[in-house]
Amino acid sequence: MSAFVRVVPRISRSSVLTRSLRLQLRCYASYPEHTIIGMPALSPTMTQGNLAAWTKKEGDQLSPGEVIAEIETDKAQMDFEFQEDGYLAKILVPEGTKDIPVNKPIAVYVEDKADVPAFKDFKLEDSGSDAKTSTKTQPAEPQAEKKQEAPAEETKTSAPEAKKSDVAAPQGRIFASPLAKTIALEKGISLKDVHGTGPRGRITKADIESYLEKSSKQSSQTTGAAAATPAAATSSTTAGSAPSPSSTASYEDVPISTMRSIIGERLLQSTQGIPSYIVSSKISVSKLLKLRQSLNATANDKYKLSINDLLVKAITVAAKRVPDANAYWLPNENVIRKFKNVDVSVAVATPTGLLTPIVKNCEAKGLSQISNEIKELVKRARINKLAPEEFQGGTICISNMGMNNAVNMFTSIINPPQSTILAIATVERVAVEDAAAENGFSFDNQVTITGTFDHRTIDGAKGAEFMKELKTVIENPLEMLL
Repeated sequence: MSAFVRVVPRISRSSVLTRSLRLQLRCYASYPEHTIIGMPALSPTMTQGNLAAWTKKEGDQLSPGEVIAEIETDKAQMDFEFQEDGYLAKILVPEGTKDIPVNKPIAVYVEDKADVPAFKDFKLEDSGSDAKTSTKTQPAEPQAEKKQEAPAEETKTSAPEAKKSDVAAPQGRIFASPLAKTIALEKGISLKDVHGTGPRGRITKADIESYLEKSSKQSSQTTGAAAATPAAATSSTTAGSAPSPSSTASYEDVPISTMRSIIGERLLQSTQGIPSYIVSSKISVSKLLKLRQSLNATANDKYKLSINDLLVKAITVAAKRVPDANAYWLPNENVIRKFKNVDVSVAVATPTGLLTPIVKNCEAKGLSQISNEIKELVKRARINKLAPEEFQGGTICISNMGMNNAVNMFTSIINPPQSTILAIATVERVAVEDAAAENGFSFDNQVTITGTFDHRTIDGAKGAEFMKELKTVIENPLEMLL
């Protein structure tokens, strides 16, 4: 009897971002009716990911909206929420597995609990000739599939050992308590480097503190290795590797995380591939600060505006007046896409790297709504709780280092396919000529704002025009009402 195979898309609560195909296998010959769960695409740019941990075991019941696994994407570690009723019959990919292509089979689920035991020794090639053909269309390498067959064979021949592995700590990034995850994020610690002492290898707060104490002791000690001779060092050093440290060197090697690797690739792509230029302007913010003070004085705890909130709104008004700055360069589609809406990406420094949560449709929002949204997005960004659609996209970007009083001017790197990013420095009190003042001068609050523009999208004259409009709005903040 031949097997009937049907390929259907899996639609989750965030259907646009979790576009993953599942193979609906109705195999009447060897196995009961079942579904192969593929590696989900949890972000638009995701082509592969790491399976950090399974939160369900084989035989567990699955309900819509339940988290069955933790997936590490190119920007964050996210929960994989399953959206159908059934039972987890077989795990095909163990937790800790890295670089799994999107849509590659990772598990099997069935609708009837009585069918679970039938999949104890299940392997993909047992699903029939049609099923084997279907799995070949997934972006999985044959060698990777062969490696995954070995654990399945072990389970078949040594069931007692498989039970032991449930108790042992899982490989790779493992289970951790919410408090431990928060501390690790704040300290920039990779959880895969920490040994968990809790149930099933779960990492606790005490494990993080122990790791920090151990790391502190190691970094304070000097290396005891003998210094290599200059000739040996020259011959052994290759491209991309560091020379041997001296005997008095003290250092700590921090593994490059997936997020830092992606950030590095995108920044290199931006600096090498975009013909950018900068336009800088000193802008008076005295009236803007007075407006902020006046609005906050009558807020009655409903909101508390920051100067950054006001600048986001000012950038929105300027972007509407000069739409060339609010555009994408899309060579694959052979178009320059000029947006009518203004989605402002706000650069936020987190313990694991830079994120740019997006305040969408700023042109249609008031200052209090923009302020509240920024506070909420920044809060969740710093604990790694943003959904992909909340930090991927945006039409124009702002990077504000004004809170650091030492920064009076800086430039930022464009986030492609965007064409503009604004770098906001600190507010400075500057003496300016004032004939009406007693001493012939007065003090003004000024800030240096530097725009970095993609010359392919917006010419230099247009970049200058945008900065002029931005200066006009900031120095006459009531224009934000127009």
